[in-house]
Amino acid sequence: MDYSKIILMAMLAGGFTYLCTTLGSALVFFIKEAKRDQKLYMQLALGFSAGIMLAASIFSLIIPALDASDGVGNQRLVPVVGGFILGVAFLIMLDKCMPHLHVMSHSPEGPKSTLGKHTLLFLAITIHNIPEGMAVGVAIASSSLGNSLLSATAVLTLGIGLQNIPEGAAVSMPYFAGGMGRFKAFVLGSLSGIVEPIAAVLVVLLAESVAPLLPWFLSFAAGAMMYVIVEELIPQAHDLENSDKGTLSVLSGFLLMMILDVALG
Repeated sequence: MDYSKIILMAMLAGGFTYLCTTLGSALVFFIKEAKRDQKLYMQLALGFSAGIMLAASIFSLIIPALDASDGVGNQRLVPVVGGFILGVAFLIMLDKCMPHLHVMSHSPEGPKSTLGKHTLLFLAITIHNIPEGMAVGVAIASSSLGNSLLSATAVLTLGIGLQNIPEGAAVSMPYFAGGMGRFKAFVLGSLSGIVEPIAAVLVVLLAESVAPLLPWFLSFAAGAMMYVIVEELIPQAHDLENSDKGTLSVLSGFLLMMILDVALG
């Protein structure tokens, strides 16, 4: 496949996921001001996103990483386990080095900072979206090198795009609930996803020169996504009043992505 076409594919796929975030952010123009309803919606949205990302990590990243590994027997696990650990370590490093505030959280994390709440929230969502963009980019690189089907890449991109719709709303709604105007909340919610096409293109640009390390890249993206799921999304999808609804939203997202992967992949 022409290298310029691969980059174009990464731009289009990343652009699609970004537009889905923008679409979700636009829901801030239609919601009422009931903060209780907003909290429940955010729980369900984050849980749904967690389920989709969990299934995508397994079916679209870890399994292809095993298939792409050149090792024999248990040696196939070396790049998968190693890449996964590095992906988790990468997100831990970002969490420790960058001040941020998770959605529905009241206590900032990372280094002490004088940044405002809105800025810290924006940084948290940026951290969250980096592995999603990486996942799209590495899937495209893998398919271009003949290590996975193009349809599987399309399923991953579709799945991440679908989860970005409720996720985009879950970003813009806290801004609005905190007193920010609807339009500004929409713009910031939309911009929170701009890192995805950037990360996708950067991974594709890097992947050609390190093609033998592709299993490491796939599992690296999976580990980074898994860290976000376990550390942020699933805990925020639950509270004492609506834990069952949060659980069902996670399972619904996982089931949808699994069906898409089997039916279209």
